Amino acid sequence: MFRTTKAFSGFSVNDLEAAKKFYGEILGLRVREQPPGLTLDIAGDRPIIVYPKPDHTPATFTILNFPVDDIEATVDELVKRGVEFLRYEGMKQDERGIMRGGGPLIAWFTDPAGNVLAVLQE
Repeated sequence: MFRTTKAFSGFSVNDLEAAKKFYGEILGLRVREQPPGLTLDIAGDRPIIVYPKPDHTPATFTILNFPVDDIEATVDELVKRGVEFLRYEGMKQDERGIMRGGGPLIAWFTDPAGNVLAVLQE
């Protein structure tokens, strides 16, 4: 039934201006204002809708994963841009916050609304 539809995802934030700055300037994504919120244009031609929600509760799971060729260089660049990486108890993370214990190399951070994002290198 849905094999040929162009599905898209979305998530909420509590501050559209902060989200626009973060996703556009910090992460370098193409961000379009599309009332009532924003549209993030990400590779693969699938838009992601970002919408305001006054009683927003941050996602406690990873809402977006960004595959990268060099996770160390990416983490270092994001830190220069003001991004702080999360540390999870029980995870084998190095001083940068990169988990190196099983599976792809991965590091988590949040957007201004507290939603969890990740960069990963397989």
